[in-house]
Amino acid sequence: MCGSGVFYDLASELDGEGHAVLRDERQFVVAIVGAGHGGANAAIALRQVGFKGPIRLISADPNLPYERPPLSKEYLLGEKDSERLLIRPASFWTERGIELLLGEQVKAVDAAAHRLTTTSANTIEYGQLIWAAGGETRRLSCSGHDLVGVHSLRSRSDADAFLAELAHVTTAVIVGAGYIGLEAAAALIKHGKSVIVLEAQDRVLARVAAEPLSRFVEAEHRHRGVEVRLGTQVDCIIGDERVTGVRLAGGEVIGCELVLVGIGIDPAIGPLREAGAEVGNGIVVDAQCRTSLPDVFAIGDCALHPSRFSSAGPVRLESVQNAADQASVVAKAIMGSDAVYDAMPWFWSNQYDLKLQTVGLAAGHDEVVVRGEPATRSFSVIYLRHGRVIALDCVNATKDYVQGRKLILSKTQVKAEDLASADNRLADMISP
Repeated sequence: MCGSGVFYDLASELDGEGHAVLRDERQFVVAIVGAGHGGANAAIALRQVGFKGPIRLISADPNLPYERPPLSKEYLLGEKDSERLLIRPASFWTERGIELLLGEQVKAVDAAAHRLTTTSANTIEYGQLIWAAGGETRRLSCSGHDLVGVHSLRSRSDADAFLAELAHVTTAVIVGAGYIGLEAAAALIKHGKSVIVLEAQDRVLARVAAEPLSRFVEAEHRHRGVEVRLGTQVDCIIGDERVTGVRLAGGEVIGCELVLVGIGIDPAIGPLREAGAEVGNGIVVDAQCRTSLPDVFAIGDCALHPSRFSSAGPVRLESVQNAADQASVVAKAIMGSDAVYDAMPWFWSNQYDLKLQTVGLAAGHDEVVVRGEPATRSFSVIYLRHGRVIALDCVNATKDYVQGRKLILSKTQVKAEDLASADNRLADMISP
């Protein structure tokens, strides 16, 4: 594999008579599939650590690499335009010799031949491959799921199509009360729309947060005018060519002009699976993000990786932090470093004037403590396992977030009653 500077010179080897031997250029090429935070940061990191060979950044998205999280927040609100979404300006990629192959969907990987094939029949050969293709939005399977006016929110083109219809929308229905759905609900309320959120579970954020946070967020949305319906199943989307309503399992029809589906993503791993990579809930990787295929790495939303912060074994995380930190590790690994991925997970969400910051992984907790008073709109939900803090959800409580991170790392035994009082500094609970 490409592990040191000698690999940068195509003619660095000599034959028996001392003549330079031209080597196969493929040994030098790093191909990166996916130009989101993982793929873009992998290309950037490779240059930062001194990689001088060709880098080909391949993306099904036709746009320059851009940030995804603002799509359901500032971009929907018009607070951040398409230029400000860019991870780097166009000149950056050119100046650093990073080739952008945009609007190209990789359909097959030949791991033995070190070759990619795209849907446009292009072939791309590589020495190292970084798979950062992210995920694909889950679609409703019911009738009407493909009507005009039914949207997902994963790409800039998704957001643009969504925004293009808002002028003609009075009522919007959001299917799914996860972060994307709730962030979009907050944005739509600011746009002056009537918003109805449908959630199959008995609370919002059911998969990612404890009940105290779920109930607080639900109450906040209701207070702002969002109609939240829990334990509600969608039967179908109705309309001719364009959506006119949503029929629920009990037969009720909710009239609307727009539907947003936010029910999660599936990791985009098809070509690697078909190439023989080990898969689970994502592409299985080791601590350096290496897959079971030779010279192939996987990072970001599609990578199932080991984590000392997970009590349930390997984990797949959908966050900017995870994608960017894994990109850095892979760049170092390609340069021959023994760096491993060991970053603490963190995540954020903005809804109205609420700033939610999460650090750690709450799965496997056996105790939940509410620190402070939710009524003040500044509090934290702390998750413990065996008396040690493993994660925090902090609402407008940045100090808790910063100090709680250190508390998790310390693995200090703490008492729930000490954590519950906001008068007690988390930093003071860390064992010396």
